[in-house]
Amino acid sequence: ALRGAAGRAEVTVVRSAFFAQNFSEGALLDGVIGGELVFPAGTAAEPFLDLDDLADVVVAALTGDGHAGAVYELTGPRSLTFAQAAEELGRATGRPVRYVPVTGPAYASLLEEFGVAEAEAAFLAELFATLLDGHNAATTDDVKRVLGREPKDFSGFAREAARDGAWRG
Repeated sequence: ALRGAAGRAEVTVVRSAFFAQNFSEGALLDGVIGGELVFPAGTAAEPFLDLDDLADVVVAALTGDGHAGAVYELTGPRSLTFAQAAEELGRATGRPVRYVPVTGPAYASLLEEFGVAEAEAAFLAELFATLLDGHNAATTDDVKRVLGREPKDFSGFAREAARDGAWRG
């Protein structure tokens, strides 16, 4: 019975770009507070997605009609390099924030210095090398198609997070 029900399940796939909130939570938070984002993204551009947009799309897909079988590729409205994102964060915080690109192995070594296990550090470095190789630089209109509005821009996220005290330290 379960196999039959699973075969009739309606599925909607939601995939997303790098989250804007990665700069206000988790591993990149301290870099913004300290004014230096050390990260292995090189010069790749990323259409940073605000998690509010992701949540709104998922709610719409779960509660609305017409989403079964859809595949949504969610992005912000424009692509930024990490250096450009750092500049935007600096404007929002009123303090300089600069991006320092490092290689994957150098990033793994830095993680290990902060107590991350060697295997996990190597995995994270490889993960970021795969995710941030430039293949996600293109934007889509999927947020607008689902929600009927433009996705939130990174600069708006940065101003809101700064106003809410995300980087007070």
